[in-house]
Amino acid sequence: MNGAAPARGASGTAWVGRGLLAVAIVFLLENAKPLMLPVVIAIAFTFVLAAPVRWLRRRGLSEFVGAALVIASILAVIALLVSLLAAPAAQWWARAPETVHQILDSAHRLRSAAFPPPAAAPAAAARSAGAAASAAPAAADPIAEQLKTEGLSITRAALGQMLSFAVSASATVFLLYFLLASERWLIARTIEAIPRQRTRALLLGGIRQAQRDIGLFITTMGLISIGLGIATGIALAAIGFPNPVLWATTTAVLTFVPYIGPVLVTLALLVAGGMESGPGFAMLAPPALFLALHFVESNFLSPLIMGRRLRISPVFVFLSVLFWSWLWGIAGAFVAVPLLLALRAVSQRSRRLRLVRVYLDADAADAPSVRSLLRIGRTLPASPERYPKR
Repeated sequence: MNGAAPARGASGTAWVGRGLLAVAIVFLLENAKPLMLPVVIAIAFTFVLAAPVRWLRRRGLSEFVGAALVIASILAVIALLVSLLAAPAAQWWARAPETVHQILDSAHRLRSAAFPPPAAAPAAAARSAGAAASAAPAAADPIAEQLKTEGLSITRAALGQMLSFAVSASATVFLLYFLLASERWLIARTIEAIPRQRTRALLLGGIRQAQRDIGLFITTMGLISIGLGIATGIALAAIGFPNPVLWATTTAVLTFVPYIGPVLVTLALLVAGGMESGPGFAMLAPPALFLALHFVESNFLSPLIMGRRLRISPVFVFLSVLFWSWLWGIAGAFVAVPLLLALRAVSQRSRRLRLVRVYLDADAADAPSVRSLLRIGRTLPASPERYPKR
């Protein structure tokens, strides 16, 4: 009895220490975002772009030349898209103050309709209004004045975000080039540094599986998002919605993020529909078209294309997206699922992380061991007092 109490106390202290360590790691990741985010994004894209670099190496080009060609091709495609979308994006940006004014004005009208002010004497109100109009010039619009006041701070914040994005993007591109050029060398040196042969095999197998799964996920989700963006652009062009190419690109980029991306696209199309057609049922047509296409994609096309290999528990996909978007913003949401795939690849080769693998695997409930446990659970009595004692 005396020996069991200290053991339980030590176990509780160990769990408290692990909890404090987890909290410290979370705060470290949050504060290390400028350093860690380019590294994580570069590693994720290395898993995708290492295959074409290897293909070019088999054709006689060195890794440094192949990595330069691959990255230059991607940057050329991005530059082409930016040049095509610069004019429509500039038009929407120029209309941003007017859009905010319309939204606030619509919200004010809805509030007045829902909560009308108390009725006053019409004649007295008219006389006071006439006297005020004759005595003083027309009062300035408070919404316009607020926009003018906040315009400088909004512009300063936007320029700061653009500068931070440019620095992070440049660091990511350079790091991606070096990782692609030295990917084979880094893996070989890492394997050689491990003394045990079994650990070497497990590590190499985990790296290769993470490369295959993350590369397949990013490639497949990228193609699905591009297809959904093209379908959304065609549907919007069919109803005469302006700038369908801009919305097709926005849809293709944002829907790469599960759950959060489609919500952002729906809200953006709802606001844009209100700008074009005003409040009413017509403003619901653009988001309704997108939601219909997204329903077909998420319930039929994605499960068919993804297959069983990339199936992960939807609960943990949502939690991962929620956690990384809270920690690193929209960029964290982009890398949430690749990080989850890497964790699953590690857990499949570690006995200590067996429970993690069971939770992450969407098909874990179909495993024979789990089915046998469920059958045993159905045969146990409902009352805990009637469980057999050992």
